[in-house]
Amino acid sequence: MKVDIYYNLHKKCLSVRHKGKVIRHCDSVIIEGAKFIVSQRGRERVLQEKRKNVHAYVRGELKEDIDMECSDDQGTRVFYDPYKYDSFVLSDKTPVTGAERVEIHDNRVYAWGLNKIT
Repeated sequence: MKVDIYYNLHKKCLSVRHKGKVIRHCDSVIIEGAKFIVSQRGRERVLQEKRKNVHAYVRGELKEDIDMECSDDQGTRVFYDPYKYDSFVLSDKTPVTGAERVEIHDNRVYAWGLNKIT
C-alpha cells in the first residue's frame, strides 16, 4: 500500500496517510521504494508564518513492520529542516530524493540505497 509518512507534532508520533486520509499513528515504520517529498509552497508558508505545517513527508510502499524494534544496522541518517534546506539532506548537506528502503523511528529517518542529487 502506497502511503505518506510524516511526524505529527501534536501527537508526538508518526502519521500514516493513504489517499489523503490518516489511517493510523505509530512510532516506527518501514517504507520501500521511498521518495522524499517537500512541497515548496508549504515550505514558503512555514518561512513566512514561522509556524509549522505538514509539507514534507516520505512516500512509498508500507511494509507490515509497523512499531518494530530499531534495526541494528541504522543505515544513513536523513534530515529535513525547512529553515535550513529546501529538500531532505544527509549530514554533509547532500540533497536526496529517495531510497530503496527507509526506516523511520519517532522523528529519525534512516535510509539504504539512497538517490542523491548531484
